[in-house]
Amino acid sequence: MNGWIPVLCVLVPLLGACALPFAGKRSPKIRNALALALVAAAFAFSLASLPAALAGEPLAVRVKLPLGLSFGLVADALAVFMALTSSLVAAVIVIYSFGYVREYDNQNEYYMMVVLFIGAMMGLVHTTNLIFLYMFWELSAVCCWRLIGFYREEIAVARANKAYFVTVAGALVMLAGFLGIYAQTGTFDLEAMKGFPLPAWAVVLILFGILSKSATFPLHSWLPDAGVAPSPVTSLLHAAVLVKIGVFAYARLFVGTFVIPEIFALAVPVIAALSALLSAGLALRANDIKRVIAYSTVSQLAFILLGISSGTEEGFVGGLLYILAHAVAKGGLFLCAGIVEHSVHTKDITKMGGLAKRFPLTAIAFALCAASVMGIPPFSGFFAKYLVIDGMLAAGHPLLAAVFIIGAVMTVLYLARLFAKVFLGPPAFPDAKEGTSGMVASVVALAALALLLGLAINLPGSLAALIWEAM
Repeated sequence: MNGWIPVLCVLVPLLGACALPFAGKRSPKIRNALALALVAAAFAFSLASLPAALAGEPLAVRVKLPLGLSFGLVADALAVFMALTSSLVAAVIVIYSFGYVREYDNQNEYYMMVVLFIGAMMGLVHTTNLIFLYMFWELSAVCCWRLIGFYREEIAVARANKAYFVTVAGALVMLAGFLGIYAQTGTFDLEAMKGFPLPAWAVVLILFGILSKSATFPLHSWLPDAGVAPSPVTSLLHAAVLVKIGVFAYARLFVGTFVIPEIFALAVPVIAALSALLSAGLALRANDIKRVIAYSTVSQLAFILLGISSGTEEGFVGGLLYILAHAVAKGGLFLCAGIVEHSVHTKDITKMGGLAKRFPLTAIAFALCAASVMGIPPFSGFFAKYLVIDGMLAAGHPLLAAVFIIGAVMTVLYLARLFAKVFLGPPAFPDAKEGTSGMVASVVALAALALLLGLAINLPGSLAALIWEAM
C-alpha cells in the first residue's frame, strides 16, 4: 500500500482541483478550505514518503502500457525534496490568497488552477517517464497562462500569452529531444536510460526547454512581464513552483540520468553567469516593485543552475539548498510586495516611502526574507550561495566564481535599494493599512522559516547530500 503514496500525492491535487469550481458555487468558504486541504495533502503525502527516501528505498509504482511504454512514479530523495518545498510554500500562498483575491472575480478558476498547478508539479517530480514529464510540464504551462491573465485586462492577457508561447515553444523543442532519444534507445523510461551518453544535439534541444521554463537568459523576459498577475500568483510562479521545474529537470536528466558531453560543464555555467549579471543590472534600474523582485528571481535562478551544473558535490548540494531557501524567501518577498501594492494601489517604488511605520510586520518580514536572498548569515541563503561558489572553485572555474560573487554583491545593492525606497523615509501613504491577518501571518511565517532553515541547515543539507550520493 505504501507504494501508492506517490500516486496519491499526484492524483489528490490533480483530481481534487476539478471539484473546486463546484465547491465554490456552493460556498466560497468550502472551496477555500478544500483548496488548502488538497495542497496540504500533497505536503503530507510527500512527508510520508520521506523516511523511505532517506533509507534509500524510495516508494515506487510502475505500470506497463501498450506498445512497450510504461507509467511510473517514484518518491526518491530528489522528488521528495522538490515536492516538500513546493507544497509547503504553496500552502502558505493559498492561505495568503484568502485575503488577497476575495474581492475579485474568477476565484473558482483561480483556486482550481493553483491546485492543478501543484498537482502538475507533483506529477513532474515523481514521474519516471520522459513523455509523462512532458505532459505534466505542459499542464503547468496551461495553469501559468490562466493565472497570469487572472485580471483579464488587455495587458494581462497579452503577457499571459507571451509566457505561454515562450514556455510551450521551449517544451516542444525539448520534446523533439525526447523523441530523438527514444529513436536511439527505444524507451522513454528514465531508469532504463540511466548512464546513456547523450549526443550534443539532444542536450541542446532539452536545454532549450529548461532555460525557457526557468527564465534564463536569453529566454527570460516573460518572467518579469508576468508581474501583472496577482501577487500570490507571482509568488507561486517565481518562487514555489514554475521556475523551479527547469532546474529540477536539469538535475533529474543531466545529473541523475544521462551522461552529457564535457563542453556543457562550462557552457551552462557561462550562460548562468550572463543571466545573473544581466538580470541583476536590470533589477538595479527597475522602479516597479514586483519587476525588481522578478529580475532578482532570474538572477538567483542562475545561482541554482550554476550549482546544479557544477559537477561537484559542494555545488550540487548548494544548488538544491538554494532551491529551498529561494522558494521560502522569494515567496515571502512577493507576498510582502502584494501587501504593499494591495494597500497603496501602485507598484512604483518612487511613489512609496515610510511604509515601515504603517506596515511594521510586513517591513520586518521583507527585511528577513531579503537577508536570505542576499546571502547574509545565518540565513539559509548564505550557506547555499557559499556552497555554490565553493563548488565552482572546486570545479576549477575561479573566474565564474568571481562573476557570481559580483552578482551576490549586486543582489545586496538592489534589495537594499528596494527596502529603502518602500519602507524608509517620510511616509507617502499615512492612511494605508497593512492587510488582512492571514496575509500578514503568511509573510511572517515565511520570514521565520527563512531564518529557521539557516539555523537548522544540517537537516535539508543532509537530504541534499543524500540526493547527490544517489545520482
